[in-house]
Amino acid sequence: MSSEAADDDFLLLIVSSPSGAGKTTLCSRLRSEFPELRFSVSHTTRKPRPNEVDGREYHFVDTPTFEQMVRGNAFAEWARVHGHLYGTSLKEIELARTTARGILFDIDYQGARQIRAALDEAVCVFILPPTMAELERRLRGRGTEDEQATLRRLQNARGEIEHYGFFDYVIVNDEVDRAYDQLRAVVFAERCRRRRRARMCERLLTERRSER
Repeated sequence: MSSEAADDDFLLLIVSSPSGAGKTTLCSRLRSEFPELRFSVSHTTRKPRPNEVDGREYHFVDTPTFEQMVRGNAFAEWARVHGHLYGTSLKEIELARTTARGILFDIDYQGARQIRAALDEAVCVFILPPTMAELERRLRGRGTEDEQATLRRLQNARGEIEHYGFFDYVIVNDEVDRAYDQLRAVVFAERCRRRRRARMCERLLTERRSER
């Protein structure tokens, strides 16, 4: 792949959702099918859940370390969510630009706004639960948090959904296979954007002129 083609194709894809709507599952499937999309591993101060590995799902750090990174302007975005700190380091984006055809962000709407403010080419997708009752069922079914934390996530979910108008695409995760088909369709559609193909078009026009 030429560097020119890589520049044309580079995709900054943000996937957000209320906690429990299924974005982590959908993003995992997307990463398997599109390995050329580098997953942005965020930093967080929350504790790892069972089966989570430091450096794979998140960079797990303590609060003083996170705050030191904030003071050092190490983050492209950061926010406090559900009582914990989350952030995307600038190094993650810089590394993706040199090693991949895109970068996938699994972040909340606050982080999405900050990334879009700095990088207006970012494509933003919001994952919705089919109903609030189903969202509650999924959160309780995880069994990873106490009652207070679950209620806080449910309360915050309505506030997050209020920001749906910010996003380019909205996908309802009522059935995971159907929701995933819609998410992968976003990737294919964005690859075909005119602005991503402009250099190729101009190159073809140049080749035709050279043949005459």
